[in-house]
Amino acid sequence: MSTAASGRTRARDLDRANTCGVLDAAYAEGQLGADEYHDRTAQVTTAKTLGELERVVGDLQTPAAVRDLIAAQPSPPRNLLRRPRSADGYPDHTRARDADRATTVELLDGARRDGQLTEEEHETLTELAAEATTLGDLAGLVDDLQRPNDATPLPQPPHSNRRRWYLVAVAATAACAAIAAFTLTSRGPEPEPRPVEQVGAPPPAAVPAPEPEAVRPVVVATPDLLTGEGLTLFLERYRAKFGDLQVDDLTLYDSYALFSRAVPGQPNRGIKYDYRGGFEQESAVTGRKADKPANDLAGLNLAALSDVLASAVATLRIPDGAVTHIGFEVDESGTYGRYGIAKGGPYIEIFASNKFNEGGHLLLTPAGEVLRAWPFEG
Repeated sequence: MSTAASGRTRARDLDRANTCGVLDAAYAEGQLGADEYHDRTAQVTTAKTLGELERVVGDLQTPAAVRDLIAAQPSPPRNLLRRPRSADGYPDHTRARDADRATTVELLDGARRDGQLTEEEHETLTELAAEATTLGDLAGLVDDLQRPNDATPLPQPPHSNRRRWYLVAVAATAACAAIAAFTLTSRGPEPEPRPVEQVGAPPPAAVPAPEPEAVRPVVVATPDLLTGEGLTLFLERYRAKFGDLQVDDLTLYDSYALFSRAVPGQPNRGIKYDYRGGFEQESAVTGRKADKPANDLAGLNLAALSDVLASAVATLRIPDGAVTHIGFEVDESGTYGRYGIAKGGPYIEIFASNKFNEGGHLLLTPAGEVLRAWPFEG
């Protein structure tokens, strides 16, 4: 049970680091926008007590990737009686993830197909679902719909080990009580008296226990996305987020990325995303050509691409230049056919410049082969 005293308990660096980990995972799931994520992270760095840390994450669903971090914090449990619960077990004010929005859109699509919604109603509700921030907002969009038996279930609260540990504690207490009772009723013979020369002498001094070492939070830096290391990390997080490496178009900058992809199972709809350490949906679902060719980033030769990135500025002969961004596209119009890119095929462009806007760019295949260079003509 949460108490005022537990909320006033001083927070450790470890507690702040764990809370930042929860925010990172919640941002990656789409529960927080970029501005909210940065604001809450700033609050964590200045938090003095566990109660302040709890308020920063109190309206979030527990991200599966950081349940161990939450369990490790001695913070008070949430008071779920402050707001009514939604049908899924979380309070209505709990933040929604991208997955929850996608589940709601699936229900709306099914309702349109079976005649529960008109086209106009479906379009409006789909836009509202994309912009919803809480589970209560999403529930209000579909609470009057009939749902198929095989519909994707709504999110459930994380499994708690509180009851199991409570039973263990009760059993341990009972065992200690039994041992104490046995000791009192079956005490052995009195110990022999101390020798005369030792009577009145102080007992030997106890050896003090060593001081525990302070636990330092681990800070993991995000590498530059315009390097081989940064691109590899981005692709790993992308696959973990979406389950594949399919993308319509992608532009990488040093610290963020912009891209769009088709809605799963709906090739005629697309979504734009922003990546800044986590994935955030930039806009509502929009129309997309159903036959638009997707770019499969699984075909990238990362080793070859890393080498080209490392030598790009020298190749383009840009004084004091740097790589500014990388574009991953599909040549729908056949613009680069004369350089060997098939119509509808993927290609890569690497751009570099300096502070005087003196720049150039390279055209590559996904295998890392440079097809054409447009160097700076100085």
